[in-house]
Amino acid sequence: MTKGIRIAVDGPSGAGKSTIAKAVADRLGYEYIDTGAMYRAVAYGMLREGITCDEADREKLASFLDDATVDFRGGRVCLNGEDIADRIRTPEISMMASNCSAIGIVREKLVADQRRMGETKNVILDGRDIGTQVFPDAEFKFYLTADAEERARRRLADLEAAYEKKRAELKAEGLKGKKLKSLLGPAPVFADVLRDIEQRDYNDMHRAISPLVRADDAVLIDSTHSDIDDTVQAFLDVILRASDEAAGTPCCAGCPCGAEEAK
Repeated sequence: MTKGIRIAVDGPSGAGKSTIAKAVADRLGYEYIDTGAMYRAVAYGMLREGITCDEADREKLASFLDDATVDFRGGRVCLNGEDIADRIRTPEISMMASNCSAIGIVREKLVADQRRMGETKNVILDGRDIGTQVFPDAEFKFYLTADAEERARRRLADLEAAYEKKRAELKAEGLKGKKLKSLLGPAPVFADVLRDIEQRDYNDMHRAISPLVRADDAVLIDSTHSDIDDTVQAFLDVILRASDEAAGTPCCAGCPCGAEEAK
């Protein structure tokens, strides 16, 4: 059995891990595994089934996990065969995902799934503990971060876009006035988003099981003042330079990092 190349991307919520990891995967021809979406899928299922993170619900949670299948189809996360990718990016799901990810039986199930996915293929995974727990021997490790206010601004833009999309869909159905407002709910507010980001940072960094930390050998990339293209290029520079050095060939003519074209 041939072992694939594993690229681990860790970092706090809203740092852009998924966006960057997808782009790097596309450039390298690797498979992207969104581990955060896997925890969000479990969180979505728990909320739908009325299962809490309380100790009293552990038996119900264990039963749910025994029957649950989390996988990807065309890059979209599915729970028990149902595509739920468009339903898991809400503040409620984000907080539930943070809370349930601290539960041992949840982590055990999803870490086992993630390791299986990365056994024989070239993959890039992003999450909170990929380089420290899931694949501590990953060939490449990165810690992607940005300051909390910048991450909140990015998350707010996503939430506002989703809010306006929902508004347009409801209006197209003929809804208006109080009924429209009731179904829409309150518009996202920066202060609330920032508070959620800071709370999730605290939860992720202080949980007893697999807290968010930068692996000692992870490359630190701060994207606070960088756009997507620059951040992707920073990843590719590290990966392809190391690959070329290992092969004894110079970077970058003919390789996908883009440095040759930039000259």
